[in-house]
Amino acid sequence: MCSISSHRPSNVCRLHLLGLLSLFIPLLAITPLAANTLRVPADHKTIQAAVDAATNGDTILVSAGSYKERIHLKEGVTLKSDGDETKGKLGLKRAETTIIDGGGNQGEGAGVLMAERATLDGFTVTNIGVYDDAKWNKHHATHGEQQSHEHIGEPGTAGIAVMGATCIIKNNIVHHIGYTGIAIQRTTDDKPCTPHVYRNICYRNMGGGIGSMRKSTAVIEENICFQNFYAGIGHDDASPTVINNICYENIRSGIGISEGSCAFVRGNKCYNNRRAGIGVRTYASTQPLLEDNDCYENDMAGIGASEKSAPIIRNNRCYKNKLTGIGAQSHATPTIIGNECYENGRSGIGQQGDAVTILINNHCHHNKASGLGFAPCKSGRSTVINNRIIDNGKIAVGINPGWTVQLSGNELARKGGMPPILMVFKGSEAILTNNVIRGGGVAGIRVTGKVRAENNEFVGTALRKIGPPNFAIWALPGSDIMLNGNKIQGWRHALQANGATVFATRNQISKFHGAAFVIQQPTSPANVFGNTAISNNPKDQVLKLDGEAGIVNNNNLKPTTD
Repeated sequence: MCSISSHRPSNVCRLHLLGLLSLFIPLLAITPLAANTLRVPADHKTIQAAVDAATNGDTILVSAGSYKERIHLKEGVTLKSDGDETKGKLGLKRAETTIIDGGGNQGEGAGVLMAERATLDGFTVTNIGVYDDAKWNKHHATHGEQQSHEHIGEPGTAGIAVMGATCIIKNNIVHHIGYTGIAIQRTTDDKPCTPHVYRNICYRNMGGGIGSMRKSTAVIEENICFQNFYAGIGHDDASPTVINNICYENIRSGIGISEGSCAFVRGNKCYNNRRAGIGVRTYASTQPLLEDNDCYENDMAGIGASEKSAPIIRNNRCYKNKLTGIGAQSHATPTIIGNECYENGRSGIGQQGDAVTILINNHCHHNKASGLGFAPCKSGRSTVINNRIIDNGKIAVGINPGWTVQLSGNELARKGGMPPILMVFKGSEAILTNNVIRGGGVAGIRVTGKVRAENNEFVGTALRKIGPPNFAIWALPGSDIMLNGNKIQGWRHALQANGATVFATRNQISKFHGAAFVIQQPTSPANVFGNTAISNNPKDQVLKLDGEAGIVNNNNLKPTTD
């Protein structure tokens, strides 16, 4: 051991130091020469001439001006506009004043073709291909409904192209391109394509603002993408990391994910897009994670899943969208966890088109129609666990024909209003366990379909002894009701059923008026047994039955203990 406190190095230490020197000398001998800085136009008249003269590690500084050329970068070369980080009107001032103009349809190749470990920093790239303003306006007016359903990975000439390279693209402004602004794709299976696309501005391009395609794994961070023909940021069979971007006023989604993409999408703001803030579609293999995004004031949904896609949608905020906060349709199978959806034009979370959904710990409030909406379909299924669905404009949950919905541990509530809290339509089934259903209006549940309710708590907040209906469960003709072990208080009747099939046992009813159960003309013998009604009014009844009875014994009327 060599002690640092020794006054003179020992022989062992001397040998050790000589050994280290013998290692350093060869390393010093092979250290590359210092990188060069080439200037345009001082040293080279064109950018491409400077690139051709550069070698790995060199930096090219380009003075402000318009350069009518298209650039093919070299490995390890940094291409940077000259200037500091002063802000301009849209991006950095140096990016706004240093322009690569591709000459419209006259040139060939991308505006800038990136290379391995190359850097592009601070340019405006424009006029690559043909930008069609009339076409853009036409499809903007129709929310993109008439756009061709094309892969964003279809061949085209990008403003900035990444073909199988890991590189850096930052601080650029890409606009009025005939295709996608920045297009990224992997070219071989044995070579990764993981560029860092950072703080660029992409707008008015005829494809997406930024397109991540063909198994690339880019990091797309803090970009601003607006008014692009398709999505602000689009994915096709790619799995990038998409964080802290702003996407608005795009003709389709702010962020679009499709064709088997498994992107990680976090911390983005998507607003005022003509369709969804974030849209996920095509194939069960499309399985992105969407987390902690703000999606608001979009013309359709905040976040939408369709065409068998299977995203995880977690801890997002979706509000003030014209249709739904989060929407699922066309056989999509999303898992929707911990989101807040509020003040949307229709539902907080809306489902249709035979979707299969899992909803856990979401908070849906103050939406104009419903907290959860299930539109008519052939065969939809949903599992709804521990959600707070409160104070929505009309109903908490609406279940239309074709749906089987299991609700467990949820709070369904509304202050004031006349509509029921939960509506179950003919041709649908609701299975409720351990929920709290709280409010006034005509009913806790209005049902023409099938309801299975066990161990729930129905709390009426505005008991009406006369006037409009005020029932915990209002069963209309053709409905099928099973109630087991529920606690029901503060409603005129626990159950008002007419022309229904009824099975009710072990329920406890309090603070009612007249009769706990009112059953008229059941479609099969009514079975109502083992229930307890609590009242100090001797005129009150547990059961008032007009029709054929099945098992109707062991029902008890007990006085209150208050």
